[in-house]
Amino acid sequence: MKIQKYPIFLFIVFLAVWTWAAIAPKYRDGWLAENYLVFVLVPLIVIFSIYFRLSKTSYTLLTIFAILHVIGSHYTYAETPFGYILQTWLGADRNMYDRLVHLSFGLLLAYPMREVFIRLSQAKGFWSYWFPIELVMGLSGLFEIIEWLASIYFAPDVGLAYVGAQGDIWDAQKDMALATIGSIFTMFVVFIINAIYNPSHSKEFKESLTIPKNDEILGEVKLSEMILQKKVKKWKKSLNTHIPSKNHE
Repeated sequence: MKIQKYPIFLFIVFLAVWTWAAIAPKYRDGWLAENYLVFVLVPLIVIFSIYFRLSKTSYTLLTIFAILHVIGSHYTYAETPFGYILQTWLGADRNMYDRLVHLSFGLLLAYPMREVFIRLSQAKGFWSYWFPIELVMGLSGLFEIIEWLASIYFAPDVGLAYVGAQGDIWDAQKDMALATIGSIFTMFVVFIINAIYNPSHSKEFKESLTIPKNDEILGEVKLSEMILQKKVKKWKKSLNTHIPSKNHE
């Protein structure tokens, strides 16, 4: 198996940033809580890449997002210095690093999600754009729940700093909305590129929204068919056991 140097280079860059972030973080408990998923997901991505290699574009986007996250874990999302710079630029009343990372979640990760989805499911057309957006929305909600639970059970002393709500009761909803907007923008860019350079894109998009001629009703109809097939199979098996073989005649 040929070793891919570029993913290794990206991993070394990430590891260097992570090591820096792990040294004297602002809140050790908060840093640890932010890195539980890193401890799980990064090794999984590394192992996954051995058997299922992604494009350089996907690996680059994944690495950029991971670096943004570990920088935030060093300072906490609510107190990252660059967030204050963004706050000044945008005229906001809060540190904007948290918003940046949530926007980046959709902006940077929708493309790798799309690549994995297409290659595993062979999906085309509309669904190859819609599913990554749905997945970003779902994972954003899941991460908000994980963030809430982690702040309670793993970092109670820095709970508010860890969550990064900064007094905004709608913080979770805004974070999820930004991630969704980011994913929509990325899928729109990918759509435009495919529309320009892929001759069969228009046809595939239309076909993905067309009901196939051999389409069948699912739900209770399909369930009834499966139950009937199982009964028939069981009946045939029972019948065969009661028919004497020629060797016994």
